[in-house]
Amino acid sequence: MSQYQTICEQLQQSPKTWLITGVAGFIGSNLLETLLKLNQKVVGLDNFATGHQYNLDEVQSLVTAEQWQNFKFIEGDIRDFATCQQVCAGVDYVLHEAALGSVPRSIADPITTNSANITGFLNMLVAARDAEVKSFTYAASSSTYGDHPGLPKVEDRIGKPLSPYAVTKYVNELYADVFAKTYGFKTIGLRYFNVFGKRQDPNGAYAAVIPKWTAAMIQGEEVFINGDGETSRDFCFIENTVQANILAATTQNNEAKNQVYNVAVGDRTTLNDLFNAIKAALNDNGVNYDKSPTYRDFRAGDVRHSQADVSKISHLLGYAAQFRIAEGIAQAMPWYVAHKHLG
Repeated sequence: MSQYQTICEQLQQSPKTWLITGVAGFIGSNLLETLLKLNQKVVGLDNFATGHQYNLDEVQSLVTAEQWQNFKFIEGDIRDFATCQQVCAGVDYVLHEAALGSVPRSIADPITTNSANITGFLNMLVAARDAEVKSFTYAASSSTYGDHPGLPKVEDRIGKPLSPYAVTKYVNELYADVFAKTYGFKTIGLRYFNVFGKRQDPNGAYAAVIPKWTAAMIQGEEVFINGDGETSRDFCFIENTVQANILAATTQNNEAKNQVYNVAVGDRTTLNDLFNAIKAALNDNGVNYDKSPTYRDFRAGDVRHSQADVSKISHLLGYAAQFRIAEGIAQAMPWYVAHKHLG
């Protein structure tokens, strides 16, 4: 039995109270679904800046009435300290997902990105520390590697940030480290690498590549690739990310705390290969897309290649990616086809 399966069994036998910030978002709603199915109590916070009520509605449809009763939702903003205090009260584990993602958004509006990602993060850190929660796990980002050329990416070797968004996520790590040294409040940061899966929003200027392309193909629209298509990423299916959060939150290994970890698979997929993989998976689901992609200029702030070393998270937290990209895409496509109205 894997470390993750063992922890899930223990949680079912001894339920805890969890806080998920950004609960109506893509990652937050998937964490909510898993935790409710494990019969946990969950407090959820969201201001619907990028999250959606329909994500919560879908989770409700996938769990029992009794499990849904274990969920308490609070609409509010992490930039308001009193709200952060309210949601941390009586909580065992914090999963802090709320943030304004997207490199292009941060370039267009660095002030709003800073207030959500730095002020909001600090508010949550202080509130969680004061509430004496058992653990605080937060969404860090692979953007922190910046211009460091090495592959695969290893946690203790980073470069200079390439966008305001990357600056904010690095500052989160700095604050977390200072809180461990100054107050003894140890946290875990998870550097996500290109997470994808069901309930990832295909709409808007800042949509991630997989939902955006998938929605375009379903609608028979043009697909745009920035650059020559040989840019590569370590795409990580949402179920792997959920596993990493639960392992991080519940770890009893003191050496594993006050650390940051890559959350990925350890593979590299080019955008050209990704295009072909989505096209083939949609074809398996009855959607025939016959267009070629349209290439355009590289995007400002983008990293050329990204691939994670996942040995640290495997060693210290017992993480083992259950889904590689082909399996993740195969699982995600039926959801996108069924929810094509969202595109």
